[in-house]
Amino acid sequence: MKDYSKMGDKSTMQRTRRRLEGTAMGSTLFDLKPGVGIGPFYIGMPICDAFGKIEQNPNVYDVVHVKYYDEDPLKLDVVISFPDHGFHLRFDPWSQRLRLIEIYDVKRLQMRYGTSMIGGPSTLATFVAVYALFGPTFPGAYDKERGVYALFYPGLTFEFPIPEQYTDCCHDGEVALPLEFPDGTTPVTCRITIYDKSSDKKVGVGKLMDRASVPPLAPGSLYMEEVHVKLGKELCFTVGGQHIPFGASPQDVWTELGRPCGIHPKQVDQMVIHSASDLRPKTTLCGDYFYNYFTRGLDILFDGETHKAKKFVLHTNYPGHADFNSYIKSNFVISVGEGEAEANRGGNKITPSTNWEQVKEILGECGPAAIQTQGSTSNPFGSTYVYGYKDVAFEVMKNGYIATITLFQS
Repeated sequence: MKDYSKMGDKSTMQRTRRRLEGTAMGSTLFDLKPGVGIGPFYIGMPICDAFGKIEQNPNVYDVVHVKYYDEDPLKLDVVISFPDHGFHLRFDPWSQRLRLIEIYDVKRLQMRYGTSMIGGPSTLATFVAVYALFGPTFPGAYDKERGVYALFYPGLTFEFPIPEQYTDCCHDGEVALPLEFPDGTTPVTCRITIYDKSSDKKVGVGKLMDRASVPPLAPGSLYMEEVHVKLGKELCFTVGGQHIPFGASPQDVWTELGRPCGIHPKQVDQMVIHSASDLRPKTTLCGDYFYNYFTRGLDILFDGETHKAKKFVLHTNYPGHADFNSYIKSNFVISVGEGEAEANRGGNKITPSTNWEQVKEILGECGPAAIQTQGSTSNPFGSTYVYGYKDVAFEVMKNGYIATITLFQS
């Protein structure tokens, strides 16, 4: 797992720890909403929205760690951790939406349910207190290997460590609730998990965490809308039904996709040095310009003279790339074959989940890669590699996953 700490709006390996007024342990109050979320974070939210909440409250979220599995970013959750507050946000690595909130240090997090306080340094979340606050429920489950008893509510699980001498009190289905030991004491919550309550699954930690899934998107949602790529021709958006061909004007794009999130001039293309036919003088800026659709994971490059779309750039938003969290992930589909139906039958599709070795199996070998440094030798994520085919170029990270695809007409 890679672990980066937040420093301003960049992700770096280290940061200087600073303590601001209002960030002391337990001083911030978080509303606990079973099956929904905690504080400003809700189950199903995109990871970019979570970062937005963090950036809006830098005094509250003073120390933030982002963790992911660098070798295979689709294998494990992307985790945003708040060590000062004792909880994690776990994001599904494919959809990049929040699937589980894990409170691992209950004494650090002051929570409120309704009008009652729970957790934090001054309010012990005992079994009796939890049962009194959240009401009756069915008997939970005892994990003998971990020595932990789990109490389940819809979208909410509390875990309690059980001393070895009292394990006989915790046989499944035989526990009298609320749980109290023969000496009159009651266990204190060691961990709380929040997840989608519509799934009707009992979620805990360890293997039980895998049961938590993201809720379905609302009908008509444009989040990670599937975008069909017709190489050398156009982009087709499946939810809204828009078609953006090469040669489209800025007015055409505004009509189909709405106002862009940003517009900026294109820096001079450093790769033109390899083109003997391009004799134009090289300046810092050229006349071309981009429309940025960050919420669609898309950039559109327009020719500065003809004002026609000549390139599309689609972003996968994988952690470990310099543009991570700048774009929402583009859910593109490139069907390769004589026709789309044939490609679908043969499985020759390239998506954000396709790695570079699989791309080569579909498209064949290509020439050597151009090395891209993201414009800075201090980039903590390292260089990427750009491979070109007819009508498409792939920017590939060191782990073999695609960072961006650039579409053009050869």
